[in-house]
Amino acid sequence: MKLVVIESPGKRETLQKYLGKDYVVMSSKGHVRDLPSKSFAVDINHNFEPKYEIMPDKKAIIEDIKNKAKKAEYVLLATDPDREGEAIAWHLAYCLGIDPHTKCRIVFNEISKSAVEKALLSPREIDLNLVDAQQARRILDRIMGYKLSPILCKKIQPKLSAGRVQSVCLRLVVDREKEIEDFVPEEYWNLTAQFKKQNQSTIFKAALLEYKGKKEKLSKKEEVDEVLENLNNATYKVTSIKKSKTKSKAPAPFTTSTMQQEALNKLNMTLKRTTSAAQQLYEGIDIPKEGKVAFITYIRTDSVRISEDAVKMAREHIQKTYGNEYLPSKPNVFTVKANAQDAHEAIRPISLQRTPESIKDVASSDVYRLYKLIYDRFVACQMTEAIYDNVTANITANDCVFKAVGKTLDFAGYTAVYKTESKDKDNKEQVEEGKLPKLEEGEVLDLDKLLPEQKFTKPPTRYTEATLVKAMEEKGIGRPSTYAPTVTVIASREYTKKDGKYIVPTEIGRSVTGFLEKYFNKMINVKFTAYMETKLDEVAEDKCTWQVVIENFWKSFKELLDNANFNAYVSPKKEPIKTDIICDKCGSPMVIREGKFGKFLGCSNYPTCKNIMPYEDENTPRGVCPECGKEVVQRKSKKGKIFYACTGYPECKFMSWDVPTGEKCPECNSPLVIKGKKVICSSKSCKYVKQ
Repeated sequence: MKLVVIESPGKRETLQKYLGKDYVVMSSKGHVRDLPSKSFAVDINHNFEPKYEIMPDKKAIIEDIKNKAKKAEYVLLATDPDREGEAIAWHLAYCLGIDPHTKCRIVFNEISKSAVEKALLSPREIDLNLVDAQQARRILDRIMGYKLSPILCKKIQPKLSAGRVQSVCLRLVVDREKEIEDFVPEEYWNLTAQFKKQNQSTIFKAALLEYKGKKEKLSKKEEVDEVLENLNNATYKVTSIKKSKTKSKAPAPFTTSTMQQEALNKLNMTLKRTTSAAQQLYEGIDIPKEGKVAFITYIRTDSVRISEDAVKMAREHIQKTYGNEYLPSKPNVFTVKANAQDAHEAIRPISLQRTPESIKDVASSDVYRLYKLIYDRFVACQMTEAIYDNVTANITANDCVFKAVGKTLDFAGYTAVYKTESKDKDNKEQVEEGKLPKLEEGEVLDLDKLLPEQKFTKPPTRYTEATLVKAMEEKGIGRPSTYAPTVTVIASREYTKKDGKYIVPTEIGRSVTGFLEKYFNKMINVKFTAYMETKLDEVAEDKCTWQVVIENFWKSFKELLDNANFNAYVSPKKEPIKTDIICDKCGSPMVIREGKFGKFLGCSNYPTCKNIMPYEDENTPRGVCPECGKEVVQRKSKKGKIFYACTGYPECKFMSWDVPTGEKCPECNSPLVIKGKKVICSSKSCKYVKQ
């Protein structure tokens, strides 16, 4: 018997099936050894030596694995193929008494029979450089978290925390909000003309391009009036027509970040839902008569590289399904970003024979839709360019030149499979590009109407989960495995909240950022955080030792800590805010107070009356929309009745008189709601009660 130890129990069954009866697969269920949660556990005075211990909830698991290991011919550590997985393998080796320099480590980028069999043929030593890079990250985060959080709690309020990456992510959100608040709108005007060919009814539009030979925006009404006066009784003549073809290249296959962004933009799936669905696709889905089958490659990656075998698979599929005209003469190759780790492939299907439709009836809606997105994007990445016919017509009238633009698809190329967004959805300034009627130079057109429109420049848009992840990736903050957890943690700490799909900093989030910016700006900033990621990469590449990286960090950080401890101002205790809610015990007004667990309602007659109640504002999430998956909040009708509405309104118009769970009734497909302590069907004609 040979023992294979993996991280996630979700893929145990899939691997066991591929490995057969000669192997036993056991799961560590993630990390098994770590810095203890109740002590600092880093010896700063002795080269930052970490003091690891087996996690309390993993002691029984380790004992089980040890017992199996004693009976095994040999043990292979098959944890995930990234730095964290390498570190877990190292910790497991320590617990099991395995020399990390022996060939005890195997890795595979996908859970397929061929990939697993190939990995078994090439076991290797544990890569201690990768382990050290992960150790350095863990110790850095422990030092900053343990040393910084108590200062926040003392100087601002209890139960606050800070982190090397989370605090910079929060700062992005706060800085964006400040930009919006400081933004001063500037007036400008658009002038659009609607035309018809003579004796025809079809209308097309053209935008003002020039006035008196100058390409400049109209900034006030007086300028618009001048142009309109110039156009009185004008003749509108087509003075030039330019025809061209443009090409659009196929998009790269998914990285973790781009998958998360597209899932939100195209499928309206949150980071949490996307991560969960991707994990299921990677670990395996139960398929009738087959058992668990994995569908995609490893889901934490910053690379757009794909293997030769995968390229061959895609090209054969394209040729067979779409024909030679959709197949480039050479495979499409995509450039990996300079700061990418490029440890393994992009996210792609393991087999294109496993179509999205083949799992539609056995997988959840999220899993099916995400797989279809990944599948289609991968096929599209190896297809030919899309080709467009473009027509630009200049229409002259007195001192004005209008421009009409037509764009039509000539050859679909990759867009036959996957549509990309060619425009920013929020940008509605341009005249829509569509098909123009056939125009001739010198042709006189009929003016239908002139449409002057006053506009104002808009502030930057708030971050969504998708655009915040994109910003983190572009600025080098964190790595693929940390994007989603970081965005989640600043929300769970109530440093941010949601306004529809947008992320808004809370008052306490702004206070934390302001304090860190004042006293720790040297280190809590984008540039330094990206620099530290580069230093961690150097550790992984054996270009420097992790102790040197930590030592240099600590010298500068300690100076900031000492200064903040000595000079930072202690916030005064906030006065409670009165409400119109009446205490149900003594009749006094309730007030909003803040405690270590956040805001709550307390009686203003305290300490005579010690009544307290939960504090909930109108934006406090109350449930999950069963139609679109967004949060549901409490609202009041005109008659004062409370109901629950989707934050996705007006796109989603779901409402309920009871708190929805986000699930559908298995018997009638109506939304399930919370009634007292039970979860029941919202349909009055259905008697379903969830057990």
